[in-house]
Amino acid sequence: MHRLWISGYRSYELNVFGDKDPKIAVIKYALKNYLVNLLEEGQLDWIITGANLGVEQWSAEVGIELRNQYPVHVSILTPYANFADRWNESNQGKLYNLKESVDFFASTSNSSYQSPDQLRNYQAFLLSHTDRAMLVYDSEHPGKPKFDYKLIRKYQETKDYPLDLIDFYDLQDAAEEYQENHRRDDF
Repeated sequence: MHRLWISGYRSYELNVFGDKDPKIAVIKYALKNYLVNLLEEGQLDWIITGANLGVEQWSAEVGIELRNQYPVHVSILTPYANFADRWNESNQGKLYNLKESVDFFASTSNSSYQSPDQLRNYQAFLLSHTDRAMLVYDSEHPGKPKFDYKLIRKYQETKDYPLDLIDFYDLQDAAEEYQENHRRDDF
């Protein structure tokens, strides 16, 4: 079984503040290309991600879309119960819809947030229950994904655990390719 942990920037870290932002289409395009490559090589059975607004939810959406063409399952895990309770109603609704659409949804802790230990336990769970990771992350712009990146790099010191990155240069390339592929003929 090939299980992939996907994480990356939160939407606000990418200056994405609405569902219509064109950056979302480019990020989803890059994610889809990456995932299709793994799927066509027979190296992906499960996409496992978190529920954070941004790369995690977008990767779940791409995975759900890919299920129409490929035998892939999508899972969302949260580090504690009631993960989105402080979110506005619209964002809670997005997560609810994703929960209803994925193949598996659970929290690594059955209680509401109590301590950073729940976040560490969540990361440890993801590392021990996946075979590789992919982060939308650029070390020149650390943000929240730096914690996952550092943990994975440390884990790699003792385990064979591939880590793929989509950085800002990759996203720029994806944006150019996306624009070229979606250019309209004005003639």
